[in-house]
This record gives sequence, structure tokens and C-alpha cells, in this order.
Amino acid sequence: MTRTREDADRPQIAIVASFGAAIAGAVLFATAYALAWSTQAMGAALVIAFGGLSVGLTVWARRLTRQGGYVEEHEGFASPQSETTAAAGELTAIAHPHRRGLLAMLMLAVSAVGAALLFPLRSLLQPRGEHPLRQLSQTAWRLDNPRLVDADNRPVRLSDVTEETVLKVFPEGHTEGGDVPAFLVRITPSRFTVRPPGGMIDGVVAYSLVCTHAGCPVSLYEQGTAQMLCPCHQSIFDLLAAGKPVQGPAARSLPGLPIAVDEAGFLYATGDFTSPPGPGYWSRP
Repeated sequence: MTRTREDADRPQIAIVASFGAAIAGAVLFATAYALAWSTQAMGAALVIAFGGLSVGLTVWARRLTRQGGYVEEHEGFASPQSETTAAAGELTAIAHPHRRGLLAMLMLAVSAVGAALLFPLRSLLQPRGEHPLRQLSQTAWRLDNPRLVDADNRPVRLSDVTEETVLKVFPEGHTEGGDVPAFLVRITPSRFTVRPPGGMIDGVVAYSLVCTHAGCPVSLYEQGTAQMLCPCHQSIFDLLAAGKPVQGPAARSLPGLPIAVDEAGFLYATGDFTSPPGPGYWSRP
């Protein structure tokens, strides 16, 4: 049985290529996580990284680890000492290739994969952006007393709010946020049984548009009773009683929005909602 040097080098080339792929996959995963790529991209990178390690180690174990002695039929006579020495050297060179380079590649691949896996730990130790609880409890209304604008980003005047309509408003420059929609309505001041949580200006009050049950918009207004209805699960909020739920599954009142009017007659917010908008979560029922 004979093996050439080329045959002996093939497993080493495969191992180096596999470990190189593992390193590339680890770098790709770290890049994908840092740049917030899709989960599919991060998953593909992990497949390449761990797949490269697996293939490289499998080839190493099956092709470079001694599996047993070499058996060759012979005629039963002793070979000359020079031939025996040369054959032993050749077998030793084939069975024990230069492994320092392979070990270095293995360590580099393992280190790269291990370093890449440390990236997600940053999300647990120091979340990117605002703290999750702060994101749930604070909105863009708290930023620099923003003007109230409509969906087209046009400022809203106090005179724009009538008793016949409900006006949907947003903080100026932040019309896309899911937790910022609010509504304005004008109610005769003498009708209130409880002072509105955000206060009022000439009977104009502002509340969060997001239902406290499941986050749907409370978009139906009954002028006669001054009640807002959520069409998703029929929760009803009494605006005369500080937005208290009087029917349906909602358990919390609608958060109020404190507002004021400037010299030009435009409305602006003087702070954030009086309580976190939307449905409850683990630390808030």
C-alpha cells in the first residue's frame, strides 16, 4: 500500500479551508449582529462558523489520526536496513504531518467563534438605546415641549378643536411612533365629574389614543355621553371621569396628556403622558 505526498496534503488543505470558513462565519456573525442585520443573516453566519469547525475536526479525526498499522503482503524476506529506514521515515511523515499550522488554525477558528458569541451578551449587559422599561414608560411627548400636529405634521391650534369632532394628534417630528398617538376633544367644562389627568384648556382635553387593554386605537367617540369606544374589544372610557374604563376588558384609565397653548394659539405638550400608554406588561398590570 502506498500513499503519495499529494494524498497526504489533501486532508490538511480541507482542514485549513474548513477552519478558514469557520473564521469567516464568525466575523460575518459579529458584523451582522453589530449592524442589526436580519436574523436569517445571523443564522446563516452561525451555520458557516459551526459547520466549518465540524467539518475540519471530522476530517482531522478521520484522515490524520492514526487508525491502525499499515498491512502489506511481502515475500517473507527481510529488506535491507536502508530501505527499512527510508520506509519508516516516509510513513512517519505521512502519519504525523506538520500539525503546528493546523493547531494554530484550529485555535484561531475557535477563538473567532467564541469572540463572535460574546457579541449577543452585550444586549443583556448593556441594552442598545434606551433601557427597555424606559422605552415602555416614556414617549416622545417628553422631549422639549413639542407642538401638537396632525398626521400631515401641521400644527394644531386651540380653535381647531370643536365639540363635534375628535382630533388625532402627534408630537411634532414624531408622527411614526406607535406609542405617541393622542386625541383632542372639547367638552363643556361643567360636565366633568373628575378633573382630567392632563388638565384642560377651555374644555379641550388630550388623552392617549392607545387602548390600555390590547393597544388598539380608541377611535369612536360618543358626543352625548363623552365616551370613547375601542372597536377591537368594546372597552369604553368615560372622559368625564378622567378616562376611566366603564365597560369592557380594559382595566386602566386612558393616560392624559398635559397641554398648553402658546401666544400664536398653537397647542403644545408640557410633558409626557400621565401614565405609560398602551397595555400592561410584566411590572405593570
